Amino acid sequence: MTRACLLAARLRTALDATAPLDLLAGDLDDETGTEASEAAVLVAITDRPEPGILFTVRREDMRTHAGQVAFPGGRIDPQDEDAASAALREAWEELGLDPDQVSVCGTADRYRTVTGFAVTPVVGVIPPDLPLAPHEDEVADWFEAPLAFVLDPANQKRVAAEFRGRTRHYFQIDWNGRKIWGATAAMLVNLSRRLKW
Repeated sequence: MTRACLLAARLRTALDATAPLDLLAGDLDDETGTEASEAAVLVAITDRPEPGILFTVRREDMRTHAGQVAFPGGRIDPQDEDAASAALREAWEELGLDPDQVSVCGTADRYRTVTGFAVTPVVGVIPPDLPLAPHEDEVADWFEAPLAFVLDPANQKRVAAEFRGRTRHYFQIDWNGRKIWGATAAMLVNLSRRLKW
């Protein structure tokens, strides 16, 4: 069995597990009764001896989440079959990541954002060193961080800030001068708890 098959099998097994986990549900405690827009992101894991994970950096002039580190992804459109097809479409639009290069392993736990989205992370394995081309209207930059680093609970710092008149707690992961925080970091915390990496 190839390394890529072993990695994909390990991810599929962890994503299919039904054991109760201490997962983060969303950015705010009081949003369970509000309607959320469905969205999906691609958690693209590179098939290396030490796997990495792809992130985008949103442009500074974007209407929402300007300058933030994120997974490629966005709203699930009516033409999308499911979360996986939406995540693959968005990764193609944002990074030029060919959907045929992604071996989808499954979906991770949905996360509710403060901006009103219910985000489904779609986990997939991709070959390393693909010639990606960020879309200049949406993505300022992209990078790959080590999977073991971002999934290590020791690197997932819980911090606090004032938001809408109250103290809000969220996770932040600092890697190589990059700040991964908010919903993206929370989805990584959930993934690390599920994968027990």
